[in-house]
Amino acid sequence: MKALETETLKPELWSDQTAAQKTLRETNSLKNTLQRYERLERSFDDLFALDQLCREGGGPSEWQELADGAAALASAVEDMTFRAKLSGPLDAKNAIVSLHAGAGGTESCDWTEMLFRMYTRWAEKNGYSIEVTNLMPGEGAGFKRAEFIVAGEFAYGNLQSETGVHRLVRISPFDSNARRHTSFAACDVIPEIDDDIPIEIKEVDLKVDTFRSGGAGGQHVNKTESAVRFTHVPTGIIVSSQVERSQHKNRAMCMKLLKAKLYDLQLEKQRAVTEKHYDEKGDIAWGHQIRSYVFMPYQLVKDTRSGHESSQIQAIMDGELNPFIHAYLEWKLSGAPPRRSPLEN
Repeated sequence: MKALETETLKPELWSDQTAAQKTLRETNSLKNTLQRYERLERSFDDLFALDQLCREGGGPSEWQELADGAAALASAVEDMTFRAKLSGPLDAKNAIVSLHAGAGGTESCDWTEMLFRMYTRWAEKNGYSIEVTNLMPGEGAGFKRAEFIVAGEFAYGNLQSETGVHRLVRISPFDSNARRHTSFAACDVIPEIDDDIPIEIKEVDLKVDTFRSGGAGGQHVNKTESAVRFTHVPTGIIVSSQVERSQHKNRAMCMKLLKAKLYDLQLEKQRAVTEKHYDEKGDIAWGHQIRSYVFMPYQLVKDTRSGHESSQIQAIMDGELNPFIHAYLEWKLSGAPPRRSPLEN
């Protein structure tokens, strides 16, 4: 096996170029924040002038324009306020999202694919880009596992709320008797770390496997072993990438994913909450869910931590997650215990 290119990053070896790139990112982030604030100021001034015009004899169209503008400004202020609360050292980073099917077989694999669609829709609506790193098809439908990177400012700060077990209740499309089924899928979200953060990965600690990428068959089947899987022996962490056609690119992606997972584990240990993190996520089964999605006999999505709920289930599955994300952050900042229903214990 060819030697694997690894990076051993030490603070004294950080390059001036890397430091300059980090400074540039921070500067651009501050510029974006200032520009958003200036846009809010201009919007307020324009609405104030329009309000004066309406009071002096504006017609129905002017009043409607004022109402629409006020609603848009209120939404923008709410978003600005929410961003101000994302003060964690890693909140501004990209997010690495992993979805895993749990108890329920084909049902859970289908549910995992539904969650994958929900998060990709959310990303599109909020101006984030998606880079899929690994999709493992289920035996009958859906995905056993889906891994992807959500790239954009504060992606991790937003999506950290999604870590945990998600529970679905619906009439099964796979059951000829149309019975109600309960399915589970787990979501794990970690920040994508920068190259200037010191993470040492020794080649001797890595087990590298290559295999053919999966696919639907036909001309799109990859006939070369371009897919790559890394197993970090000391921690047992496994990462894989099979989306790229190039084995070299898949190796690079595996290294990025592994570094992020090792850094996240390191932070958890430093905060002495590693066990708590995984205990809270728990088994991918009944009694460990953070959010329930009920399609039948009624429609309701409820977060068991913040207590936020909504009956607009189709909109939520189409990516309208911001109310749940914002409610989670408010709950987290308040330090309140989870608001679990007795029926969900």
